[in-house]
Amino acid sequence: MLNKFLHLVLLAVSAVFGFTGAAMAQDAPKDHLAHPWQMYFQEAGSPTAERVFELNTLLLVIEVAIVIFVLALLVFILIRFNHKANPVPSKTSHNTLLEIVWTAVPILILVVIAVPSLKVLYFADKAPDADMTLKVTGHQWYWSYEYPDNGEFAFDSILVPKEDLKEGQPRLLTVDNEVVLPINTKIRLLMTSEDVIHNWAVPSLGVKLDTTPGRVNETWTLIRKEGRYRGQCSELCGVNHGFMPIVVHAVSKEAFAEWVKKAQEQFAKNDDSVSVARLKAR
Repeated sequence: MLNKFLHLVLLAVSAVFGFTGAAMAQDAPKDHLAHPWQMYFQEAGSPTAERVFELNTLLLVIEVAIVIFVLALLVFILIRFNHKANPVPSKTSHNTLLEIVWTAVPILILVVIAVPSLKVLYFADKAPDADMTLKVTGHQWYWSYEYPDNGEFAFDSILVPKEDLKEGQPRLLTVDNEVVLPINTKIRLLMTSEDVIHNWAVPSLGVKLDTTPGRVNETWTLIRKEGRYRGQCSELCGVNHGFMPIVVHAVSKEAFAEWVKKAQEQFAKNDDSVSVARLKAR
């Protein structure tokens, strides 16, 4: 409800300043990219993203209310307690009620923020009844993906250089092998790293989790709509940190089943091809 209200406000601001409706996240195309003059998040593509965006809207409302209250209080003080209006200042040094209020109110605000924050955190934590699993491994500087429930095939996903981009492919957000996942499917995401800490982040899906050497971190997603969801490594992992894009291609369950059959043949374990791919990434 809050997101809908905020969307209406942003549409009104867009009309005032002459921004086009295409700039809004809700009107984003199937590529789910951010756009010039975009004034809000990208379109939420998963239940987790929806809850994260709702929490952000709640925080924005609380912040605006605090700013307005403090501004009104300052204006009141300037008018009521200036030297001209109040030539004899008060000698009061303590006010028990006021001290209780300004201690209790911030605590209540923090509780209002903490409860929905923890609910979102636990919601995004794990999916005990997941339909499939995707394993993500971070490397310097590319990603590897494994499908243990679909034949255990794996492949590397590497940035496509600027000179090799085709028309319409975004710079620094295009890879040679995209992650293909089915829509309306609970997907367990297991993440680790081979070298340093990376971070697998896809804003439209509400996923942002560290890949840590020596341990496996877990989260999950359920993609609502078909299309390409793009992200990047969000942890400072070295000199080529900015060249680790993520592309999730969400397709129908039928199309995913067809892709799995082809992928099992295309990405059959081949040490030589993997070595070549990793040399290219370095």
